[in-house]
Amino acid sequence: MLPQADTYEALTADFAWDIPARYNIGVDVCDRWAKAEPDRTAIIDMTQGVRNDISYATLRDLSNQFANLLTSLGVAAGDRIGILRPQSVETAAGHIAAWKLGGISMPLFSLFGEEALLSRLSDCGARAVITDAAGAALIAPLRARLPELAHVIVPEEIALGSYATDFAPADTGPDDPAILIYTSGTTGAPKGALHGHRVLLGHLPGVEMSHDLLPQRGDVLWTPADWAWIGGLLDVLMPGLHHGVPVVAARLPKFNAAACRDVIAGAGVRNVFFPPTALRMLKAEGMALPGLRTVACGGEPLGAEMLAWGQEALGVTINEFYGQTECNMVLSSCGALFSPRPGAIGRVVPGHDVAVIDTDEAGEGDIAIRRGSPVMMLEYWNNPEATAAKFRGEWLLTGDRGVAQDGFIRFVGRDDDVITSAGYRIGPAEIEDCLMRHDAVASVGVVGKPDPQRTEIVKAYVILRDGVAPDEATRDALKSHVKSKLAAYEYPREIAFVDSLPMTVTGKIIRKDLRARAAKEAG
Repeated sequence: MLPQADTYEALTADFAWDIPARYNIGVDVCDRWAKAEPDRTAIIDMTQGVRNDISYATLRDLSNQFANLLTSLGVAAGDRIGILRPQSVETAAGHIAAWKLGGISMPLFSLFGEEALLSRLSDCGARAVITDAAGAALIAPLRARLPELAHVIVPEEIALGSYATDFAPADTGPDDPAILIYTSGTTGAPKGALHGHRVLLGHLPGVEMSHDLLPQRGDVLWTPADWAWIGGLLDVLMPGLHHGVPVVAARLPKFNAAACRDVIAGAGVRNVFFPPTALRMLKAEGMALPGLRTVACGGEPLGAEMLAWGQEALGVTINEFYGQTECNMVLSSCGALFSPRPGAIGRVVPGHDVAVIDTDEAGEGDIAIRRGSPVMMLEYWNNPEATAAKFRGEWLLTGDRGVAQDGFIRFVGRDDDVITSAGYRIGPAEIEDCLMRHDAVASVGVVGKPDPQRTEIVKAYVILRDGVAPDEATRDALKSHVKSKLAAYEYPREIAFVDSLPMTVTGKIIRKDLRARAAKEAG
C-alpha cells in the first residue's frame, strides 16, 4: 500500500516496493481474506437486479471447486484458460481458480465475434474456456479450428457441488506467468501481453492514488467497464478484492445513466471507475450521482469542462490515470493530495519511472516507462520481435507522445494509429482485414473520426469491387459483417465509398491523410 502522506512529495519519498519471493494472486485476493474474515463481503452481486452479498469464504469455495474441476480434466500449471463471461461471481472465481492451479487466465470479452475469439484462442493455444451458454454457442463453430482447446466449461451446466471445496494452491513466484491480455491490434493482429503474478501488486499504488488513497472505511468499488479489459480486471476487481473492499458485479449490456444510478444506489457504491464516454453520457443526460467518494477515469484526457462538471454533478474531483495493457496505472491524479491539471494525464505513480524521452525543441517526445516496474509485462506471447520493438534501451515505449510540465505529463497524441472510441482502444488493421474478407470490398482504410460523445468513431473509407452498388444496403451489410466477426464496438459507424486511397510508394495506406480528411469532415 501507499504510505500515509499529506502531500504527493511525501507519498513518493516514503514509498518502497515490497514484492514477496513467493506470491500467488489467487491466494492474495481470496484465500487470505477467507482465512482471516470468512464472512467479509467480497462481491456484491447485482447481476439479477437485486443485491446478493458473496463472502470471501463462498468465493474461496467456488474457486476451489473450479480448480478441482479443471485439474480433473487435465488442465495443469502453465495452461491458458480463457474466461469468457460478463461481470459475475463465476468470472472472478474462474480467474482465481486458474491462478491457484498455476495456470494463465485469459480474459475474453463477451461481445467478441468469431474471428476475435479465434485469433486469441488459437494464438495462445488455450486448453480450456470457462464461459456461459451464450459464450459456448459462440465457440462451438470454432472448435474444429482450435485443436488445443479441449474443454469448454459452462458452470451452470455442471454439478459443481460434487467437487471439493479444498484445494492446495500452486507455489508461484511473482514473475511466474499469470495473466494473458490481448492488445487492440493497433499495428496488425492483437498481441498477447503476458503478465506475472506481480502485476496486481504493481497496480495497487496507481489504483489507491486514483481513488484518493483507497481503501477508506465504507468504500465499495464498481465499474461499468467489462472485467475482460485490464481496466475492469486489474484497476477495479482484483485490487478491491486484495484490499477487502467489496466489488460490485453488475451487467449493463448497454450503458445508460438510469441503470448506472440504480446500481450505485442499490449496492451503496462509493468508488467508481468510469470510462470517459460514460462520463459524457451522464453529463449529456443531466445525471447527478450524490454519495460517491471517488471517481477515477482513464482512456483519454478530460478537459476542464468535464472536470468542472464532475465537481458539480458528482461532488468529487475526477482523478484521471494513464497506462496501457503492457504497463498500466503508471500516471495518476489524486484530488486528496493535489489539484488536477486539465489536459494532463497525471503525475508519476510512486514506484514507477515514467518520462518523456527523445524530446524535440518544443519538449514533445515519447512517453516511456523504465524497465523494472512490477506492473510491466513479461513479454508479448510467442512474439520476441514485437517484444524487442516495444523497448528502446531501458525504456518501454507506450506509443504515445507527451510533454513533461511541472511534474505533470501532458498527453499530445498517439504515435500509432489506435482509435479511442467510447473508452475502447481499437486497432484499425483488424477491422480492415475483416472488411477485406467481404466480397464487396476491393480495398479499405480505417481511421478514427473525431466525435464529441465517443472521442472518436470508427470510419471506413472503402473502394468497392466492380458491380457493387455504393448504397445504404451495402453500408449496412459491411457494418453487420464487422459486428458479427469482431466485436460490436469495432464496427465502422460511418462508411464512405471512395475511388482511391492515399498510398505510399510501397503500397501502404497513408492513414494520417485519412485522419486529416476525417477531422475536416468532423468540422
